[in-house]
Amino acid sequence: MAIAFILFWGSLALIVYTYALFPVLVFVRGLFWRQPYKSADITPSVSLVIAAYNEAKVIAEKLDNILALDYPRDRLEILIASDGSNDGTDAIVQRYTEKGVRLLSLPRQGKAGALNSAVATTTGEILVFSDANSMFAPDAIRALVRPFADPEVGGVAGNQCYQTEQVGSMTGAGETSYWNFDRGLKQAQSQSGNTISATGAIYAFRRALFTTVATGVTDDFATSTAVIAQGYRLVFAPNAKAYEPVAGAKDIEFGRKVRVITRGLRAVLLRRELLNPFRYGFYALQLFSHKVLRRLVVLPLLVLVLVSPFLWSRGLFYRLVTVAQVALYACSLLGMLLANQRIGRSKIFTIPFFFCMVNAASLMAVINLIRGRRIDRWEPQRKETLPGSSTPSKGTPGLTPKKSSLR
Repeated sequence: MAIAFILFWGSLALIVYTYALFPVLVFVRGLFWRQPYKSADITPSVSLVIAAYNEAKVIAEKLDNILALDYPRDRLEILIASDGSNDGTDAIVQRYTEKGVRLLSLPRQGKAGALNSAVATTTGEILVFSDANSMFAPDAIRALVRPFADPEVGGVAGNQCYQTEQVGSMTGAGETSYWNFDRGLKQAQSQSGNTISATGAIYAFRRALFTTVATGVTDDFATSTAVIAQGYRLVFAPNAKAYEPVAGAKDIEFGRKVRVITRGLRAVLLRRELLNPFRYGFYALQLFSHKVLRRLVVLPLLVLVLVSPFLWSRGLFYRLVTVAQVALYACSLLGMLLANQRIGRSKIFTIPFFFCMVNAASLMAVINLIRGRRIDRWEPQRKETLPGSSTPSKGTPGLTPKKSSLR
């Protein structure tokens, strides 16, 4: 019974810290440990890079979106790196070459190789990366480059938003709720030092800080954290918005989560030096809590499920914890069964379902990591967008090599 007590309280402590205490710590630090940075309306030369594989359904809309952005056209280089596309993507991009869009047609090699090849041909001071299905707000690039007025800022994470008109699926509603919360965390992290990493929908960093992207890892995490590893700040720009459709069908989204988390855990291993608190301070704690513990919290969750019934007779608290777990997983199951009905899309069901789906995907990712399974390439599975759901759009200082003490 003593072992059951240890397992119960150890698991509960890890779960509470990961989901409650760590976010509170980040928000409090963001309020009272401000480390401001300079921001100004600057227009450095920008190279916008998009790695695309079989994106014929969305690439024309993406290019129209980019060409309508409010940024000096003579300061914006647009490069599409087609990673062996065979669905007509290249032909669509070629129709835009007279408008200044460059196509780099490559043999199939995976996103990492496509990005490495593309960056080697760019000329801009600032590299901006995006996904083919992410539509920028009209002033997104202007907002994204403003923090580069501060020589200590090496990278800027943009604000990924979901098109609210499309929220109708269980995974979509859960994903939207999660990103709304994560957005607040990024803001607090940035205010007090560094945001943990960028999202692939929209981010930028100084070209001089680019490091070769390794295969089998999440490229946005690997490239954005390289900025911190080199002693510069990675900050969050909430006004630099990119809009994406919400998650698609449950089976497609589950597979995507497994892929992203598997590659994400491998990326943390690649950047494991950032977990050293003696060198990277509070950022090391942020990285460990958010990118390691949060992805491994499925393990204490499983332990808690297994040991809680054995402690039922030990007091009211243990019974409440057991009942709470039953309620959580029951709501998730009911939500899945009622997915095609309106009641099944209410938050009482969608949030538990999304929570369980993400943790199940994390478990699969951990198994992949243990087995040494890499995910270097995949087939994009885009959800069809609803009519009228797209977000409409309108049409640096020198790099100072220095080690920043701001963490």
